Amino acid sequence: MPDSVLQHFRNDESGFIETASGWIQEAGDQNRPILTNFLNPREIYILETLVNRVDTLKMDSFGGYQGAELQRALIYPDYFISQPEDFEITTFDIVYPIKFAELQHRQVLGTLANLGIERNTFGDIISNEDAWQFFVTKDLADFFSSEVTRIGKIKAKLVEAENVVIPTDDWETEVTTFASKRLDAIVAGIFNLSRHHAKELIEAKKVRLNWEVIEKSDAELEVNDILSVRGYGRIQISALQGETKKGKLRMEVKIIRNNK
Repeated sequence: MPDSVLQHFRNDESGFIETASGWIQEAGDQNRPILTNFLNPREIYILETLVNRVDTLKMDSFGGYQGAELQRALIYPDYFISQPEDFEITTFDIVYPIKFAELQHRQVLGTLANLGIERNTFGDIISNEDAWQFFVTKDLADFFSSEVTRIGKIKAKLVEAENVVIPTDDWETEVTTFASKRLDAIVAGIFNLSRHHAKELIEAKKVRLNWEVIEKSDAELEVNDILSVRGYGRIQISALQGETKKGKLRMEVKIIRNNK
């Protein structure tokens, strides 16, 4: 990969860039669509940037419903027309005694994450407050169906969904300014903390960047990065909007605050 491309991304993204370049090479050499597992928004952004450099290839992504956070990407020759079924996603309803038990996102995620499979084999977990659903790669649908008999301590079973619910959307969009793109500056600014406290949270492994624990307070965030700060909420960098007259960075961010 040319240095002119790599300079637009973080050093810690080089592994994904190498993997993505392999998918692109395979799609071009074999002249056929290549389907990925579920990718986070930053990975989708990087992959799309790389695919757009190749005149003969295109890319679409889909996560099972409009606006999904985690999506499978399809890289394909420019003559191909993609369809939703090409993404090979199965949607499951979680059936449980709704009158006697209450599910939470962390319970569902914990159950799925403890199945001994890669995180990228299942996508979003959504709810409309009455029903819970999640999305998996079609080739592993039977595995999920047979392995999930409880969510936490609650007896449950999975049934393929006929329709996707409209999920409750807790994200709020704000345009705000920051001293820099540093991780500690953004965490502090969004949640009204001191930089020192933000650093403590990061060093205590309570902050995840794109689902991975990050301990570098000086890491710089980029478009479509997603942060999860334990006890405080989540942040997604939607857009960078340049500098103010005083040299601060203006960003559009989406936020879920736990203490709403």
